[in-house]
Amino acid sequence: MSDSSSASTPPRRLRLGVGAAIVLALVVLSAAVGLGLMRGQPAPAESVTLPTGDQTEVGVSGELYVHVLGAVAHPGLYVLDLDSRLVDAVAAAGGTTETADLAAINLARILADGEQIIVPSLGAPEEEPGAGTAQDDLVDLNNADQAALEALPRIGPALAERIISWREENGRFHSVDDLLSVPGIGEKLLAGIRDAVRV
Repeated sequence: MSDSSSASTPPRRLRLGVGAAIVLALVVLSAAVGLGLMRGQPAPAESVTLPTGDQTEVGVSGELYVHVLGAVAHPGLYVLDLDSRLVDAVAAAGGTTETADLAAINLARILADGEQIIVPSLGAPEEEPGAGTAQDDLVDLNNADQAALEALPRIGPALAERIISWREENGRFHSVDDLLSVPGIGEKLLAGIRDAVRV
């Protein structure tokens, strides 16, 4: 009896040793996988081509600065990720107020570094449909309707429609020179209306 029990003892010890080693290996493997997942988050893109006009590349900073004004809870300067959209800027500013006119802005538009975002209010005098002009009597390219654009020198119905279409497809005009991106507007025509428009 004692011979048989003593003979069976070493294999049991061997099995326990192998089991403990397997458990230890699994713990180490789990820890390694966990660390790998935590460290394996994708890095921000090193550069991005801006969607509006100048096609400038932003460097490796991984962030952009935007100035949010108008009908938002906390107007101010915000730092966002390179691939942020207008909705991200509005969210960073605490969301919109109850008077915000969301139909006047494109929340899905990708942002450009250094731009100013103005969320208009419903019924604001300078942004009423059909007004198209600010207090300085310059036509605001980002708010003017068809009639206001047609009042500009050498801008007829077709060009006015193209300006509005460009604005709907690309978001705000960031400078008067962005008009050169509108089909049918060249340097000479722009020179003739430059002093009558603003962004």
